[in-house]
Amino acid sequence: MVHIKPKATEFDLSSIVWIRGTSDQQIDDPVEVAFVGENILMRNGGTDDSTVLVFTRAEWDAFVAGAVDGEFDQ
Repeated sequence: MVHIKPKATEFDLSSIVWIRGTSDQQIDDPVEVAFVGENILMRNGGTDDSTVLVFTRAEWDAFVAGAVDGEFDQ
């Protein structure tokens, strides 16, 4: 079964529980994520109206694996 990724506008963002990393507590513009069904949403937590990115589980898993492997290290 193919999962069709919805657009961010298809979610009721006011009812979503956003998660912030514990190391981000003192950052003004922390990254926040939310796990909503089969989708993972990410936004800049500094403002409630920031752009929301939507990832499928496969996209999220690839992103996390890349971060763990150091793909994004400078």
